[in-house]
Amino acid sequence: MFLNSTVFSHPHYFLLVGIPGLEKEQFWIAFPFCIMYAIAVLGNTTLLIKKAEPSLHEPMYLFLAMLAFTDLVLSTSTLPKMLPIFWLGSGVIWFLSCLPQLFFIHTFSSVESGMLMAMALDRYIAICCLLQHSSILSVPVVVALESLVPVRGVLLVSPFCFLLRKMPFDQNHVISHSYCEHMAVVKLACGDSRVNVIYDLFVAFIVTGCDMILISVSYTMILWVVMRLSSAEAQLKAFSTCASHVCVILAFCVPALFMFLTYWFGQSIPPHVHIMVANLYQLVPPMLNPIVYGVRTKKLWDSVV
Repeated sequence: MFLNSTVFSHPHYFLLVGIPGLEKEQFWIAFPFCIMYAIAVLGNTTLLIKKAEPSLHEPMYLFLAMLAFTDLVLSTSTLPKMLPIFWLGSGVIWFLSCLPQLFFIHTFSSVESGMLMAMALDRYIAICCLLQHSSILSVPVVVALESLVPVRGVLLVSPFCFLLRKMPFDQNHVISHSYCEHMAVVKLACGDSRVNVIYDLFVAFIVTGCDMILISVSYTMILWVVMRLSSAEAQLKAFSTCASHVCVILAFCVPALFMFLTYWFGQSIPPHVHIMVANLYQLVPPMLNPIVYGVRTKKLWDSVV
């Protein structure tokens, strides 16, 4: 009985290895990661400060402010813990610290996906239903969307933590990752993990799958409307309006799709490639979002400079 209670219980701590296969190189890899994090914090903090200006209380800027807050939480949930791993070789993370990190990473990844979907909807209405834009996306509607997206993330991700707390683990506490990612932790469980795996697929479909479908439909309809415009200048203006958002979507969705396919179908892909993409997924979009929107959005840029 004592042996079973020792083996079949959650461990007091896990050991994060960082980037498997690049343990020597990750000391230097941490420096560009720090630069990306510093740019992300500075840029997104600036966007949040500027959001208080009355001239920026339009749907797109309200969505952008929520995206900036999400990026701050997402990047801060990972990098401060990565640095001790990369620089000091200290990868110990307590089980009760691992679960909150997992919760924040997956919840705010869901929020980011939802905000990109909401912003795609905003671009669709702005181009295809211009005269009804202010009435369809009024401030109360925008606030409701900004509330529902985090609620969706919390409701979908919370079961991850509850399921993991009930999972039995053996003596292998080594996570082949730089942070507590759900499936990386599930792989250490010695019990039946089918419920965790099925629920992970369900959440991936509900969040990333549905959001990407809605984003694709929005931009397909935008493209259809824009191509029917008689003026080449009007077409160019419409494409320019959407260009920044498309860049941000690609920076977020391509790594997300790569990681999902790698987990389930990419066993031949080297682990360090998978983990490196997973790390960049937490840092590149938060770094690029304020740069892309700041440069492409004239009113926002003018308020900054």
